Amino acid sequence: MTTAPAAPTPGEIAAYIDHTLLKPEASREQVLQLAAEAREHGFASVCINPVWVTTVAEALAGSEVKTCTVVGFALGASTTATKVFEASNALDNGADEVDMVIDIAAARAGEREKLVTEIRALAEVTHAKGGLLKVIIETSLLENDAKVLACRAAQEAGADFVKTSTGFNGGGATVEDIELMRATVGPDMGIKASGGVRSYEDAAAMIAAGATRIGASSGIAIVSGGHSGADY
Repeated sequence: MTTAPAAPTPGEIAAYIDHTLLKPEASREQVLQLAAEAREHGFASVCINPVWVTTVAEALAGSEVKTCTVVGFALGASTTATKVFEASNALDNGADEVDMVIDIAAARAGEREKLVTEIRALAEVTHAKGGLLKVIIETSLLENDAKVLACRAAQEAGADFVKTSTGFNGGGATVEDIELMRATVGPDMGIKASGGVRSYEDAAAMIAAGATRIGASSGIAIVSGGHSGADY
């Protein structure tokens, strides 16, 4: 039986956080502030929409903070070819990590092979360009059997992480979902808890349940041991 890791301190938890700003109205000034905060606190990555990848990659140059972006966001309803192009373009522009949204309808219909085929196509292009792939399964729209199916498809397809949520389709990360995902993928695959993680206590609970990355717009509040009302 896998032992849950000890909760990191607020200072240590920074290394788990993808410092996130995915609002469509985000300004250049806000995005640059996000990158500056990530450098200052040593967050794992800055996660932004594809239009900001080059800006963030340039702002983070020389640091250990990664540039993360999203693909098929936020509905997952783009074609596989479109998602592959998005990922390839983002990686060429300086992204280090890609968070893709699955075909949610396929997961709900139990179409595992369809999921595997799509995720594998994204994994191949991402890994060929030196990136890391996280797969957003959108837990709030799936029953437990579909969550398990999506996690297993992502693992079979060669993804690096499974991720709970976009933060845009209702719900968000729960301890129960992280526990289910960890039980499904085993001890080695990454799990990202995102959506509604607003405080140090929230983040620590997700890590105790098996998360290895936290997606949050509340990174500053989390590392200060406080709480934010931000949605993502």
